[in-house]
Amino acid sequence: MIYDNVENLLNRPVTFLDESAPDSQIAISTRIRLARNLADHLFPSLATDDECTAVCDTITAAAKKTTALSKRNAMCFTSSELDDIDRSILLERRLASPEFFTAVPGRRILVCPQEACSLMINEEDQLRLQILRPGLQLRKTWQEINLLDDQLGKELDFAFDDQFGFLTSCPTNVGTGLRASVMLHLPALVLTGQMEATLKGLAKLRIEVRGVYGELSDKSGNLFQISNQVTLGESESRIIDSLETIIRQIIDSELRTRKKLLQSDHNALLDQIGRAYGRLRYCYTLTEKEALDSLSGLRLGVDLGLFKDVNIAMINEMFTGIMNGHLQKRYGKKLTTAECDIFRAVFCREKLRRSE
Repeated sequence: MIYDNVENLLNRPVTFLDESAPDSQIAISTRIRLARNLADHLFPSLATDDECTAVCDTITAAAKKTTALSKRNAMCFTSSELDDIDRSILLERRLASPEFFTAVPGRRILVCPQEACSLMINEEDQLRLQILRPGLQLRKTWQEINLLDDQLGKELDFAFDDQFGFLTSCPTNVGTGLRASVMLHLPALVLTGQMEATLKGLAKLRIEVRGVYGELSDKSGNLFQISNQVTLGESESRIIDSLETIIRQIIDSELRTRKKLLQSDHNALLDQIGRAYGRLRYCYTLTEKEALDSLSGLRLGVDLGLFKDVNIAMINEMFTGIMNGHLQKRYGKKLTTAECDIFRAVFCREKLRRSE
């Protein structure tokens, strides 16, 4: 394995952003996580430093025997050995959680070469398995993570109760330990004021809605992570099928609303998209939220066929390029908030200028 080399991430595109994936016009990415703990070991919040370190080594040894992480160029990141910029990059590429980066020994992330598969060790639970795919691919993603779970289960003794299922640190994950989510781009529902009613309807169905970076993050860029709340009392396949049905209904609603906007409020829609392009092309300072919101408008314009020189692949590259960690790594130094806003605007102007 390659240890602590974030440069290996930056030398390749973010694989969960792929314009050729199924339903990628609305569905940006699909992610499934499984929470697991080892039998006869305390949860990380209660374990000693030595026990956390021992658990980490045990899981790492088991991961090396799986098909997803057995390759020599799989990457390994230890929390205590990462600087602030590298930590930001792992967050921005959705390979880590903010809670992961605290002063607890034995915290490690293992990542397959294409970033689709990763393991987060000793965060809230001793093990979080993750598969991240572009577009809407819930069933395929479930098949992949189920295989990985089975392979790890042959090497590790997971904490399991016949009545409650897999035992986890947080009661909301007990049962399957499964959290499936799809990131959707829903600008038309937001523009027409339908998103609030959609969110209320999803809450009644016990579906959770978060921002790009999960719990407590805002909904910048009209991006919404739609995920299951229930993990206990339902099978994994039922959770996946139910979530997919709901996701497809939301996608259909977004597409219908876009069509109506084009027919009934064409000029206002063009104005929104034009302002978004203008902000990215000509502004000299851009906050992260302003950039995400503007990229949302630009993406909508591309989806509707209103731009010839800008494509989704470019927008996807800009999506990660504008993030603070990626900006600082690109320019090779730690930047203040104000400096990030300036360099973000430079990055966007240069990208769009080259497309002209």
